[in-house]
Amino acid sequence: MIASDLPTTEIDILAQVVGPDDPSLRAELARSILAMRFTDEAQSTVRSLLDKGNQGTLTPPEQSALDQYLRVGQFIDLLQAKARPSLQDTAAGV
Repeated sequence: MIASDLPTTEIDILAQVVGPDDPSLRAELARSILAMRFTDEAQSTVRSLLDKGNQGTLTPPEQSALDQYLRVGQFIDLLQAKARPSLQDTAAGV
């Protein structure tokens, strides 16, 4: 494998594990994954950090926290990308 073929982020690596294009989740698990959301408190924190970033006042620890929230959000998005087609296959009788 050459360097240009290597995954560039943790999400790229997780995508290789999760396989979002493989609709193999059971319906109950897929519905649970689709229900995953950040709490209101977490959403407020992210909005605050994004606002500070837009204003140019984000400290390095705040930037790190924002990056962590965004990575978790990407991971949830990845899981949900797998869950959606899993439910479609269930609805189609597959």
